[in-house]
Amino acid sequence: MSNNDQIEFWRGQFGDGYADRNVADRETVAQRKAMWQRILSPMKPPPQSILEVGANVGLNLKALAALLPAELHAIEPNGKARGILAQSGALTAEHILDATASDIPLQDGAVELAFTSGVLIHIAPENLLASCQEICRVSSRYIACAEYFNPTPVEIAYRGHSGVLFKRDFGGFWLDNFAELELVDYGFLWKRATGLDDLTWWLFRKR
Repeated sequence: MSNNDQIEFWRGQFGDGYADRNVADRETVAQRKAMWQRILSPMKPPPQSILEVGANVGLNLKALAALLPAELHAIEPNGKARGILAQSGALTAEHILDATASDIPLQDGAVELAFTSGVLIHIAPENLLASCQEICRVSSRYIACAEYFNPTPVEIAYRGHSGVLFKRDFGGFWLDNFAELELVDYGFLWKRATGLDDLTWWLFRKR
């Protein structure tokens, strides 16, 4: 699946269905708050501006809005998800952009923290480096990601579709390709304990 095909896949009916499945109820937002309290803890001082790349309906951004007074930004290619996010009150409508990880319409160093959560797994391997370069470009201090982990790159069928879900060591990918980054912290979110998917997260700082 080409980069354009992937983008249209998430902009279309499948992406609409994904937005419908991600409900920002109190329990889900509380789970995300617990996750972000852990990830944010090493950041001294905490970031004053944050971008989520692939925000969907804003579960992470609602949690972050409850935790700190940062200026929040989002990019999201699916129109239905953007509409739900705009109604959430987590951030202003002008900070919700119709864009993708490979082409972020923000200036260099526009935000202090740029992050993904369950997004890099949906970017085809041949497009991953360009997308990470964009994420790195717009961050002035920190990059974080929380993704499915596998020690070697592997493609997984996803709800009957191929070419839309890939696991790998994303932390290693960041460090191997971006000499300007240093690892700050990392951890594992166990579904049985957190209610979230089994996710590995990494936090990097620009040197």
